[in-house]
Amino acid sequence: MPWLDLPSARLYYETTGEGPDLVFAHGLGGNHMSWWQQIPEFSKRYRCTTFAHRGFAPSTQAEGGPGATAFTDDLDALLDTIGAQEVRLVAQSMGGWTCLEWTLRNPGRVKALVMCDTTGTLAHPDFAPIWAAQMAAGRERSLFERHIHPAAGERMAAEQPELHHLYWLINDLASGLDKDSLRRQLGEMRARPVEALAALTTPVLCIAGEEDIVIPPETVRIMAEALPNGRFAPVPRAGHSVYFERAGEFNRLVGAFLEEVDSLGGRK
Repeated sequence: MPWLDLPSARLYYETTGEGPDLVFAHGLGGNHMSWWQQIPEFSKRYRCTTFAHRGFAPSTQAEGGPGATAFTDDLDALLDTIGAQEVRLVAQSMGGWTCLEWTLRNPGRVKALVMCDTTGTLAHPDFAPIWAAQMAAGRERSLFERHIHPAAGERMAAEQPELHHLYWLINDLASGLDKDSLRRQLGEMRARPVEALAALTTPVLCIAGEEDIVIPPETVRIMAEALPNGRFAPVPRAGHSVYFERAGEFNRLVGAFLEEVDSLGGRK
């Protein structure tokens, strides 16, 4: 089992397939296993790397470690370890913090970026009223009280109960992690001004489940419009975890996007 030893953490990762590098960064409710419906598909054409962020089992973090503020540095170390020079990044929710920041640091190395149900660290002025309405609705808390994971959503729980149960099982592997503190930290890190996106010419696909109650789909659309080379792909009858709930549609969208980007510039 491959491990990457860092000063305050130990990172678990897996690499599958051969070809151009495609790296997946999971959300707050996941780990490297979250991508079980993507790796068999994309490893036919790419060298796929999945990992568990520090603190998310089986990865570890020392007590009092930096948490999310180290995520981007961790990705940098991981890509150096696997020898990835040019990458395609797929980020889900929390993974958007990791991948957007890494892309802004290294725009010449990112062939394509997929932001799934996330706006990452972006602080767009149009977000405030949308987030205020989201908080006032209190829908996440209501679902938790009914033992429905908000990142899975009410539709997944009703229509695909086995999948919803699997989502909970993966989520609970990080039971020792203080996710409330991590959520607050991620909120504090949402400070990247919209002007920072102006020079980012990397192709970016922004996917949003139309029934997402965690990251409002409208904010994902706004982000896509703020990116010079961004596009917005809403997915109906899907919540916050399109990759998990509607894997076939997610794989189709991402596959077509990557194929288009690769065909324009040639694979390296």
